[in-house]
Amino acid sequence: MTLTPLPRLMVEPIVRAALLEDLGRAGDVTTDACIPPQARFEAVIASRQPGVIAGIDAAVIAFELIDPSLKVAVERGDGTTVAPGDVVLRLSGSARSILTAERVALNIACRMSGVATATAGLVEIARQHGKAHIVCTRKTTPGLRALEKHAVRAGGGSNHRFGLDDAVLIKDNHIAVAGGVAPAIRAAKAHAGHLVKIEVEVDTLAQLDEAMTEGVDAVLLDNMDPATLRQAVAIVGGRALTEASGRVSRETVGPIAASGVDLISVGWITHSAPILDLGLDAASV
Repeated sequence: MTLTPLPRLMVEPIVRAALLEDLGRAGDVTTDACIPPQARFEAVIASRQPGVIAGIDAAVIAFELIDPSLKVAVERGDGTTVAPGDVVLRLSGSARSILTAERVALNIACRMSGVATATAGLVEIARQHGKAHIVCTRKTTPGLRALEKHAVRAGGGSNHRFGLDDAVLIKDNHIAVAGGVAPAIRAAKAHAGHLVKIEVEVDTLAQLDEAMTEGVDAVLLDNMDPATLRQAVAIVGGRALTEASGRVSRETVGPIAASGVDLISVGWITHSAPILDLGLDAASV
């Protein structure tokens, strides 16, 4: 797959902040104490599990910020499927520099590869059962949203809103305060510009009927079972995008996709996906 990398201008401040957090006030006192300044090191970052890689560009930046003279070669970039033992990155140069940048680089790459791997698993199951795209949510780690949403794309998923300013998404609490589905939609239409899409979350088929009467671009079908989702898709009849959300897992994503929805949004792929285990070791070849 072809995956457009994130601009360095966006990624570097995130990596720089992580390095500053790790270096603290005195730098890497362990490495500085144990490793002579002239020591050289050839190392690899390799996968210890099967999965999908993401966050490698950020890892490279971590090494470059510590020492621009390091030689860094990417062997498997973001979006690449790996097996245990596959080399992802090769490094050579100052041993102190490599060891100092190691943890931040691995933290980012392991985290983002975990997001990509979790996404890819759901994407594959959904593809077997229907047309639904797996999309992420705003349930991201503060400060890491751009990287985590990039990782979702690396895993074959798609991105939902990046922030509150992307589109109107009327949720249950908006509906409660606004006085109902119809008043909320009417207020949103009066406020939003002509290029701003409007989506509304509904919990029942009655709310869905009300939303379709008012007219919206998309409906979020929240916590509906597959049978109800099929009814909802029939009611919408192609007049709006249909998005299923709630209780999505590897066990439930197939039946949800089979209902015919267009999108399945999943929060846990960004907020609690397990990492993909990557490790840095001395190069053997």
